[in-house]
Amino acid sequence: MDVETNASLKHPEPTDQALQDARDLAEYGHSQALTRKFSIWSMLALAFSVLGTWSTFAQGLSSGLTSGGPIAILWGLVLVTVCNVCVAVSLGELVSSMPTALGQAFWISRLWPTPAGRFCSYLCAWINTFGWWTLAASQLAFMTEFMLGMKVLFDVEWTGASKGWVLFLVYIGTTLAMTGFNLVACRRDLILPMFNNFVGICFAGLFFIISLALLISVGTKSGLSFQPASFVFGTWINQTTWPDGVTWFMGLLQAAYGLTAFDSAIHLVEEIPAPRKNIPRVIYSSVIMGAITGFIFMVVCLFCIQDLDVILDPPTGLPFMELLQESVGLKGGTVLLSLFIMNGIGQGISIVTTASRLTWGFARDGGIPWSNYFAKVDETWKVPVRALWLQGGIIALVGVLYTFASTVLEAILSVSTIALTMSYGMPIMVLLIAGRDKLPPGEFTLGRFGPVCNWVSVVYCAITTVFFFFPGSPNPTGTDMNYAIAVFGVMMVVTLSFWVIKGRVTYLQSEESEGRVIYAENSDVPVSAEKEAESKGL
Repeated sequence: MDVETNASLKHPEPTDQALQDARDLAEYGHSQALTRKFSIWSMLALAFSVLGTWSTFAQGLSSGLTSGGPIAILWGLVLVTVCNVCVAVSLGELVSSMPTALGQAFWISRLWPTPAGRFCSYLCAWINTFGWWTLAASQLAFMTEFMLGMKVLFDVEWTGASKGWVLFLVYIGTTLAMTGFNLVACRRDLILPMFNNFVGICFAGLFFIISLALLISVGTKSGLSFQPASFVFGTWINQTTWPDGVTWFMGLLQAAYGLTAFDSAIHLVEEIPAPRKNIPRVIYSSVIMGAITGFIFMVVCLFCIQDLDVILDPPTGLPFMELLQESVGLKGGTVLLSLFIMNGIGQGISIVTTASRLTWGFARDGGIPWSNYFAKVDETWKVPVRALWLQGGIIALVGVLYTFASTVLEAILSVSTIALTMSYGMPIMVLLIAGRDKLPPGEFTLGRFGPVCNWVSVVYCAITTVFFFFPGSPNPTGTDMNYAIAVFGVMMVVTLSFWVIKGRVTYLQSEESEGRVIYAENSDVPVSAEKEAESKGL
């Protein structure tokens, strides 16, 4: 009886959700370093706007039109949606089982607790991190080109939008602004969630505004007409030199990119109460919402196209910009594009937020050089400032490519999609190999549907990854080469180099983590477990 009494005093039952969440983190060797500031609604707003499906489709309209046309855009989206829902619920089950900011890489290390598993986890962590860095860079690049494209709308002869140094300067300025906002927004817990609520509402509102503006303009203006339903739902366009079968898979890139990055909530898992229950809901809900709005928006855009040749080869280089100008007019289109760009910057801030948490989580687990330095959470700003600026610097360096390669945007876009897709498939594959019975229980489970969803996820991730590396033609020249393979190759060289130099020694080494866990389990205040453990030399 005395033993049981002492045990209950030593390990008190959690009295509230915050205590339980902190104990969950302590189980993985971490303390509650960040505040749980998000509600399920603000997290869903962030995830929905980061996914940004309909706006992403608008930004990359030319990709789908040339690689399959309306058939690839719409029916490819249906296929990608089914597969991505399987991926989303599979990841939801994993995050419910093991809620930590490192996400996919951490799950691999727990499901495959061997030296080989730790190496595979390290690869996944770098692939996932590079994926989020390149995703942030691609959003910044899109907004840069849209801002400069606005000038071209009013002055077709202006050549500044195509000059590398102009693009680079605007890109750097945008990167600095987004990084700086993420720094100051966390000083007060209410600011970042409120901002994401605002961006999410604006994002949904802008979807209706632009859709209605296009439909009303084409329906009421003389000289404008809707495309026939046969074009919207049944036209095949192959402007590549690949066979139609290969082009179909390559055309899925637009849909895949528009439904990529639903792991944003996973890397913010330590900033929301009850993540085992809430994060899975956010993940699959954002995918479903994104797919529905994306499909509707693409139907509207396809119906409203006036001159297909202009859209396929636009003077501004941005088909969506030409579509708005043709349909709504120069002044009306400019207003809508201004709102579109402002909202895109808000989305970019949310992407930078997510990427910074992953960078910080990777540093916390000893995965990057000088991990101890970059893993620190600033007590004044209440945010991992050093990881945030490290990430900002790396994203800014991507902009240097603007001065060398005209195809940089396509390469960055492809790499972000490829890397994130691979990071989704890897832990699901490890789960299938290790056995689903090895998965610790969580509040969200797939039950008997688990194996089916897992296998669909793995097959989809494998097939799309291969085809997304394909160049624009079977015999590519410098202009239609897919430089994603080169960027990904450099990424793997960097990863393997860091593993040999530092990662094999520091990444997920258990002595310090085990010390924190032991201390946390014996502490009544797990929120401060890490700091107190360090002070005791554990």
